[in-house]
Amino acid sequence: MTNDLLQAVELLKGKKWVDLTHTFGPDSPHFFMFEDAKFETLFSHDDGFFAQQFSFPGQYGTHIDPPIHFVRDARYLDELDLKELVLPLVVIDKSQEAEVDNDFTLSVEDILAFEAEYGEIEAGTFVALRTDWSKRWPDKEAFNNKDAEGNNHIPGWGFEALQFLFKERKVSAVGHETFDTDSAADFRKNGNLQGEYFVLEQDTYQIELLTNLDQLPAKGAVIFNIVPKPEKASGFPVRSFAILP
Repeated sequence: MTNDLLQAVELLKGKKWVDLTHTFGPDSPHFFMFEDAKFETLFSHDDGFFAQQFSFPGQYGTHIDPPIHFVRDARYLDELDLKELVLPLVVIDKSQEAEVDNDFTLSVEDILAFEAEYGEIEAGTFVALRTDWSKRWPDKEAFNNKDAEGNNHIPGWGFEALQFLFKERKVSAVGHETFDTDSAADFRKNGNLQGEYFVLEQDTYQIELLTNLDQLPAKGAVIFNIVPKPEKASGFPVRSFAILP
């Protein structure tokens, strides 16, 4: 016996699936204000079973930021609806630009150039910024990319580009391969993460530290962001993956 739902599952399993999630551990790159994760063995097989204890900030490894992460009185992680976590996926590839200029900041002009080639970005989509920064994982020094003065040089979204996507194109969520939404250059210029605040102020989420975006088409894939449901959480490691058309 079959139905359209079971047929849909068979269809999906016949497609290519791409894991967009880093494996993380105590030595993985992370936001500089956080301590390293701690993985401890509580019981071994000699005790009859293997069990561990994990200690890490919510924003660790590939992770999801719900609105409450930056915005007071906003939704916590457990308040996100399941259907919000599965979205059509658009990938804007700026990996070559980010390689040439580590301070690359996505502009509205970059988005319009993308649309000239692939068509207008549809409402309700998840837009990922590909910079190939994830290829530096798990090298902390390469990921932080500091100069002699200690300044980071890391690509990211421009504030106007994010405004355009959410206000003009009505996208649902965004993601990227770096620690922060804003480029390090914009952070130094503004003294804050205004892009990240703006995204979460839209009552949506973002995914940080994505990987394998180089395996995805510009349009046509679907992203799944599967995450545990801790009570009143400000963020948590996520298992993000894409199914290709």
